[in-house]
Amino acid sequence: MSLHDDAVLVLKEYEDQPELSGLYLDHLAAHPDGMWKACGAGHLTASALVIDPARERVLLTLHKKFGMWLQMGGHCEPGDRTLLRAALREAMEESGILDLRPLSERPVRLDRHPIPAPCHWHMDVQYAALAPAGAVERISDESLDLRWFTYDEVREIADASVVRLLEHTLAALDG
Repeated sequence: MSLHDDAVLVLKEYEDQPELSGLYLDHLAAHPDGMWKACGAGHLTASALVIDPARERVLLTLHKKFGMWLQMGGHCEPGDRTLLRAALREAMEESGILDLRPLSERPVRLDRHPIPAPCHWHMDVQYAALAPAGAVERISDESLDLRWFTYDEVREIADASVVRLLEHTLAALDG
């Protein structure tokens, strides 16, 4: 199965945001290259909110390009076989933490946001992942800083999209 096929399957099974998942599916139907950065109409991305083993904090990166505290994530690559694996790969690359374990096989939420040209939209498929006990984070070249934040701190320093991801992740942890 291709990454495109996996994305279609994941989005068809995702029930929480039907309007947005429908928009993502329409995009993929219209753009066979809709998984890749080169797609000028926008493309899917994958990200993961990393949760500490005690489930009390999350790890955010101060994104070098945007100067904002964000979850780890980014563009899909040809070697990615699933959206979940792409999200975990990005999170491991950007956090330096290996052996992240997905909270669930299904996304926590979707977030569509504009980005500068030549590509105009990121259609992010967002997951949550648990860090193993004893995990030590390591800052990557894509980041200005990397830091653990309590849930209340995230609500104070992050933008609305990260706060929504946190809230959905907390609901998934409780559920």
